[in-house]
Amino acid sequence: MKRVVITCGLIAGGIVTIMMVIGTTLCAKNPQASQTSMIIGFASMLLAFSLIFVGVKMFRDKYNGGTVTFVQAFLIGLYISLIASTMYVATWAVEYNYVFPDFMEQYAANAIGHAKASGMSPAKIEATVKEMNRYREMYKNPLLFTLITYWEILPLGIIVSLICALVLKRKNKNDQSVAS
Repeated sequence: MKRVVITCGLIAGGIVTIMMVIGTTLCAKNPQASQTSMIIGFASMLLAFSLIFVGVKMFRDKYNGGTVTFVQAFLIGLYISLIASTMYVATWAVEYNYVFPDFMEQYAANAIGHAKASGMSPAKIEATVKEMNRYREMYKNPLLFTLITYWEILPLGIIVSLICALVLKRKNKNDQSVAS
């Protein structure tokens, strides 16, 4: 199980980190491309987490005699998700601190600009400004920065892990009772 988890986790992590670098490069060159970058990021997460399916199926069919329990399948998916998510968080930490240190300022300015352009009421614009200021402060705390970044990716990995565990679980034929 360990080999499958590490291999699939590293490949999944490679996919999300490469796509993150591409997305942040787009944003750094054109802050208005943030929506496109977010779509690329989400699509790359789905692509990366498809390796959960591959990993669980490989473990079941190649290493475990054609059987896998729901718990085993879920844990394989969870571990792959944790590896990929950790690579994502580490890459974002490097990019944020060394490549894109004004990200929060650009993100906040973009969100406030969209709020004003959409014709929101002054109260809603003020609420958006307050929310963006709160996010700026949260991003200054390394623990909150890490938790926020994990929150961007890990829930999707957990959902994919649950779905794959449900779809791929297979009991040993000898363990199944036959109705008479």
